[in-house]
Parts: sequence; C-alpha cells; structure tokens
Amino acid sequence: MTILSELNDDIIRSMSVGAVFSDFGGKINSLDFHRTADVLVTASDDDLVRFYDITNAQLVKTTYHKKHGADRVCFSHHPSSVICSSKYNLDSNGESLRYLSLYDNRCLRYFKGHKDRVVSLCMSPVNDSFMSGSLDHSVRMWDLRVNACQGILHLRGRPTVAYDQQGLVFAVAMEGGAIKLFDSRSYDKGPFDTFLVGGDTAEVCDIKFSNDGKSMLLTTTNNNVYLLDAYHGEKKCGFNMDSSANATIEASFTPDGQYVLSGSGDGNIHAWNISDEPNKIASLDSHIGVAACLRWAPRRVMFAAAAASVLTFWIPDDAKADAEPGAPAPAS
Repeated sequence: MTILSELNDDIIRSMSVGAVFSDFGGKINSLDFHRTADVLVTASDDDLVRFYDITNAQLVKTTYHKKHGADRVCFSHHPSSVICSSKYNLDSNGESLRYLSLYDNRCLRYFKGHKDRVVSLCMSPVNDSFMSGSLDHSVRMWDLRVNACQGILHLRGRPTVAYDQQGLVFAVAMEGGAIKLFDSRSYDKGPFDTFLVGGDTAEVCDIKFSNDGKSMLLTTTNNNVYLLDAYHGEKKCGFNMDSSANATIEASFTPDGQYVLSGSGDGNIHAWNISDEPNKIASLDSHIGVAACLRWAPRRVMFAAAAASVLTFWIPDDAKADAEPGAPAPAS
C-alpha cells in the first residue's frame, strides 16, 4: 500500500475497493485509524470491537463486549488500546466509557458519569486527555490515568466534539447550528469564539478539523456537509448528501487538507477538491449502500468506508488512473 505523498485529482478518481469485510453481525457504529500506526478499529452492534492491520488488509483481533456493547470507539496514543462507549446498562452502573487493551482483552479503566449514550468521542493528539459528548446534553473531559471526570460542560441538544490537530483548541457543536471554540487549557473560562452555521438548524453529528487547522468539516443529521473557515467561522461551501435513505453519513478530510470525501444517501462516495474554489471531482459507487462511517488513513493513500454491516478498504487502482488521466468526474 502506498505511503501518503502528494494527492491529485486523478488519484482520488482512481480510488477503488481493495478489500471487503462482511463478517459483521450488526451495524458498524464507528471506526478509527491510529494516528501513527497502520491499524484500524471498528465498533459494531454485534457487541464486538475489531482490530485490523491495514497494510495487509487483515483482521487481527476481535474482542467481545456483551455486557456493555460497542458504540463509539477511538484509539488512545497506544496502537493496541482504545476508548469505547457503552450501549447497555447506562442507568444501572453508569459505566458509559471504557479504556480497553486489545492486546490482552482487558478493561484498564471505567469512566462513569454520562446518563445516556455517548454520541461523540475524541482523543487529544498531544496528551492523555479525551472528550465525550452525550445525549444527556453534556460534554465531559477525562484523563486516561484517572477514573474521575476532569470537567463538564452542560449544553443544549446533542453535543459533538473535536480537537484541532495541535490539541490547543477544541470545538463543540450544539443545537441550532452553533459551534463553540474553547482553549483546551482554560475551557472552564467559557468559549473564546462562537460560530453560527446559518440556514440549517439540524443537529451536528460529526465535526473534524483539517490537519493544517484552517478548516472544519461539519456533518448534520439531515446529511448536509459544511466546510467552514476554522478561524472566522465563515461557511466556505455546503453539500446536500441526500437524506432520503434515512441514514446518517460521515465526511472526511484527506491528510493534506486538499480534498473532502463524504458518504451520501444516494449510495455513492463523493469527492471535492477544496484547495481553491470547491470543485466536485468524483462520484464513486460505494458498492455497499450509504456509507455511514468514512475515514481517510493518516499515513496512507487509503480510506475506509462502512455501510450497515460491511467494511471496505479503498486504495488507488493504478490501471484506472493510467487509462483515464484527467478524466472528468462521473455525473452524480
């Protein structure tokens, strides 16, 4: 598999399914790549967490979580440990988050506090802090080294959280299209800036910063995708990704910040070049329906997409790129 170098439109257009995993016994809820190791983790409705080697496209490990379930998942800094949110028994024991070692299938720590499902989860890129947003209308700050919650924000609606790539700033999206930016070191003083995404009051279900920190990517529950200027909050562009399929979708930056890829209710994966004026360059048949989970690998020319109970790995098809240099994007 190719190590990430400079991407271009032809490479994006040539992306094709290189591996398919269809052994899931339930819907795939989330997936995450490790920042520096070539591994991927998934959590799914069959109460399993699966661990993949992406260089060989192999399932390496499966762990079972029948008591708590497996909903949101993200890597810690160690490539064989993850944070996973629970689906069951939230009222009875409050064990809404678990720090898991996939190496020996142990729970290293429980984190109690949330009273409803965690719908957003992210790890700080620079230290042992992580954040969770829950349907109980709160965002909680945690530290992997201690059980106790380190801080809490009470908000309206469904909160969605993300750190920037330097770990200095985090964003919280909330009801009414409001995005609040906090200084990670002094979040208790309140947000230092607030943006309003005008014209769309749907709840934000995902938010991401580009690696260069210049842009933010928002996905709403009605399948609109917005590209925002991360400094001033201006909406650079918006894409409607067809909500008729009644399934939410995820969008992703490429590591160089030059492209955005997104699932869609029409069953395709759409790609835009955003380096200047946003320009749609490809519409790829996902082959698996509505891609509710989609992430580009941090270090590779590869992305993963999941729809329902099928996971796909996408890599460049060199023959396709060579046969159609500079070919226009298919009509969508």
